[in-house]
Amino acid sequence: MTMRLRLLVPLLAAALIAAGCTESGEPPAPDVLRVGLSAPVSTNPADVRDQAGRLVTSALWTPLADYDPATGKATPRAAESIVSTDRITWTAKLKDGGKFHDGTPVTAQSYVDTWKVVARESWAASRVLKDLVRAKEITAPDPLTIRLVLDRPSGQIPALLSSPALVPLPASVLASRDWAGFARRPIGNGPFRLDGDWLPSGGKLVRVADAAGKARVIELKTGDAAAQYDEVKAGKLDLSTAVPGDRHEAMHTDFAQRHVMWALPNVSYLGFPLTAPHFSDATVRHGFALGIDRAALEAGVLGKQADPAKSLLPPAVAPGERSSTCRPCTFDAEAGKSLLSQAEFPTTPVHFGQSQTRWQGPLAEQVTKAAGVPLSPEPGEGPFAIDVDLATPSPQEVLAKIVEFTGYSSDGFADLLKSAEETEAADSGEVYRLVENQLLRDLPVAPLWSGHGHAVWADRVGDVKATSFGSVDLSAVSVR
Repeated sequence: MTMRLRLLVPLLAAALIAAGCTESGEPPAPDVLRVGLSAPVSTNPADVRDQAGRLVTSALWTPLADYDPATGKATPRAAESIVSTDRITWTAKLKDGGKFHDGTPVTAQSYVDTWKVVARESWAASRVLKDLVRAKEITAPDPLTIRLVLDRPSGQIPALLSSPALVPLPASVLASRDWAGFARRPIGNGPFRLDGDWLPSGGKLVRVADAAGKARVIELKTGDAAAQYDEVKAGKLDLSTAVPGDRHEAMHTDFAQRHVMWALPNVSYLGFPLTAPHFSDATVRHGFALGIDRAALEAGVLGKQADPAKSLLPPAVAPGERSSTCRPCTFDAEAGKSLLSQAEFPTTPVHFGQSQTRWQGPLAEQVTKAAGVPLSPEPGEGPFAIDVDLATPSPQEVLAKIVEFTGYSSDGFADLLKSAEETEAADSGEVYRLVENQLLRDLPVAPLWSGHGHAVWADRVGDVKATSFGSVDLSAVSVR
């Protein structure tokens, strides 16, 4: 070997390591984590609507709190506390010392100014502020205090303010209104900062404060879920945050102890036109609900990316689990056909309402066969698809959407829903179950399914946890 070649060999090896790869696909360093994800629709936390976006923004931002709908408890994160004495005036106290990644302080005014912009720009989070929080005043009486005065009592404020969509943006970003530039270089207050621009191919996250055993650098790579699944198997990727349907069964063998599934904050219903003569009878609505084989649709058109409904409230926001699957959530073709016959439902074709989803056609074929009523996916005045992407862990959000989409009302229902909202969060679960039970009886919507996420990882990875509103918690992942 010549002297020139002897010098080039170690230089080339060093270059490969610096670039974060080797020919064998071995990890570049013990504190670097390579993660596969789909391309986020947005890196603006106030406008995130997809799992990949939640993964990225939850690493870059820290919300005011984490909220568990099953217990009604909020665990402070950026906030020290979120309290009220009358459930009309709420005070969120921030932890001292919070900073954005540009070095500027996170103050109460940061939240107040951000929320004004969110409402003005009509981003996805604006509906949380306008329709659910409904504050008459939002002020910052001092640098660490956010004060909200509502237009009615609500015990759901801790749940609503824990939304990862209501995190603060730096003053420089708000002043510039350069949202495209912000999407390329998001600046948060979370455990990681973005090193360089966010590109279509992904980006690089660097931990703000080192944590022993945890990933210091995270290389995010966008791409095809099937290819990334195979790259984890081959040791070329450490973690894949999506598993396509055709790998779903293999996942349990390929990654027996190295996979996780979790509920996503989305839910689908079949809504009914309650004012239409043929659908004003709850017996008819129950008949249609029993004609839907959710498990077959989950294995087919849904590509094993959903869980058939067991209740009206999806797992991401439900106050605890139901003891059994709700009757309208089950598939019973004969019982459904019997109910429709009992209600003297005509066998003339029924057309879907003005909605278009990929599952509409297969569901129409299924109900037609099971219930004996021709249901057409063509637009008309019949049942309609409802797909809801949730921004908060509060049951109030999805229940308000059901009322909005269907116009449902009945004796005492508005008062019951109002009572659930007003009740102290820790005690509201029982009242929300009463609300759910009334909806399951009258059935303005038939519960269909909610989404779930998947992740698989390599041997060198540990402590992989996931949450409905944050996807995989990248800050908790350990590497060896």
